[in-house]
Amino acid sequence: MSHAFRLTMAQLNPVLGDLAGNAALARRAWAAGRDAGAAMVALTEMFLSGYQTQDLVQKLAFLADVERQLARLAADCADGPALGIGAPIRVDGHVYNGYHVLMGGVVHATVLKHHLPNEGVFDEKRVFAASDVHGPVRVGPLRIGIPICEDAWHPDVAETLAETGAEILLVPNGSPYHRAKTDLRMGLMVARVVETGLPLVYVNMTGGQDDQVFDGGSFVLNRGGALAVQLPQFEDCIAHVDFRLEDDAWVADEGPRATLPGPTEADYAAMVAGLRDYLGKTGFTKVLLGLSGGVDSAIVATIAADAIGPANVRCVMLPSAFTAPSSLEDAAAVARALGCRLDTVPISGPQAAVGAALAPLFAGSPPGIPEENIQSRLRGTLLMALSNRFGEMLLTTGNKSEVAVGYCTIYGDMNGGFNPIRDLYKMRVFETCRWRNANHRPWMKGPPGEVIPPRVIDKPPSAELRPNQRDDDSLPPYPVLDAILEGLVDDEMSVDEVAARGHDRATVKRVEHLVYTSEWKRFQSAPGTRLTPRAFGSDRRYPIVNRWRDGG
Repeated sequence: MSHAFRLTMAQLNPVLGDLAGNAALARRAWAAGRDAGAAMVALTEMFLSGYQTQDLVQKLAFLADVERQLARLAADCADGPALGIGAPIRVDGHVYNGYHVLMGGVVHATVLKHHLPNEGVFDEKRVFAASDVHGPVRVGPLRIGIPICEDAWHPDVAETLAETGAEILLVPNGSPYHRAKTDLRMGLMVARVVETGLPLVYVNMTGGQDDQVFDGGSFVLNRGGALAVQLPQFEDCIAHVDFRLEDDAWVADEGPRATLPGPTEADYAAMVAGLRDYLGKTGFTKVLLGLSGGVDSAIVATIAADAIGPANVRCVMLPSAFTAPSSLEDAAAVARALGCRLDTVPISGPQAAVGAALAPLFAGSPPGIPEENIQSRLRGTLLMALSNRFGEMLLTTGNKSEVAVGYCTIYGDMNGGFNPIRDLYKMRVFETCRWRNANHRPWMKGPPGEVIPPRVIDKPPSAELRPNQRDDDSLPPYPVLDAILEGLVDDEMSVDEVAARGHDRATVKRVEHLVYTSEWKRFQSAPGTRLTPRAFGSDRRYPIVNRWRDGG
């Protein structure tokens, strides 16, 4: 019996539905493992299909195509290490989330997921059937227990695998990012190691898929929860880990120990990766956005420059009679610092034309929100015209605070295909701008240094839709608003509970009203990078028509 086992961990970025492309990635990872003398190469949950599949797995033609690709992959990888790869499978009329071990030209073993997550962004119970717990799979000298993602978040599957002879645990994951999730994952996996006394390999995919970003961060734990290997976050990576048999137990040799980013950097990396992959996986190479001279559009322009390079980012200033000269200067300074193109398209002429067309119907009524929204909708129309003409995806720039309370114009500044800061509250926008000015990383395609002038960050926020307008004319100051929203939205607290934190109850009630009455806008809004467990969209699903309010 061999007393050594080399496992290759493949932390890679599949494209949902690109079965041939994902299979090609798997072959390259397998070849890297073969060349390194590995006994097994481990890819992630649902790698062959991409993840999350949603209702795509209900199409029988899709499942048949997956089965054909899996068979070809097994045949191509016959002479060398075993290959572990996730893919959906149909058995006896039921569809399962499966993990397949390919050896000797065939599918040697298939493990089916037992625990199906059904909260937050997950609704696997809708599309998959749950399986009984599978025993360990033998690969060479090792009996490997394979709890698939959620299966490792509960003690029962790992305990059953240990009781039925598993010698190590291999956990393939499609685990999307949210803030502080690395600590959550580590705590749960340490618990599984302590409970079973087995070393554990955690392999997570990378890359963006719609609003979710898979952040990698794969790792290996030895008995007692000792960290042996830590792979980086938000990076594709192939690493080899050696296991040795010592005193009838397998131990992983220490390997690379990447330093994981702090929360602000991790959020920023997620936004960059989310935008990069949303564009790349949908076929876009260029973007445009309205650059107002404000902080939100400035950080979105910066994220875009870091994701796809400044040469592929078009910024457009659309001034009206209410646009301050300083805003024009600030927008130009941001574009110049980033190295992005800046075009200027005044809206005063179109605004006057629309005003004249509506004048007979608006006669006798004072100007107000309709006139303000006309400006925003004109900007949205002009930006979409540029998007259509030049094939550049329009980015929206509304932060989570604005999206929460509806401080945005449907069919106006909400126009666009993606919103990188959709899940970033306003106060975090300020923090992120300051962080980016002070930090630069090799994965950023934009320039280093101060790319967002401090004046842009420090000035009072304004939509500039009427003379001397400020956001806090219509909303509580952002420090107050964000704190209330974190209570109502992120923590699902009652009005009284939020007020007990030191907030005026009438203000809390007003914010609650705005959150509920803005649901229809969010329903029609562009997707954006998920950063928290309560992002608007898949995490938080509320009815549009809803008369209930918290009476206290």
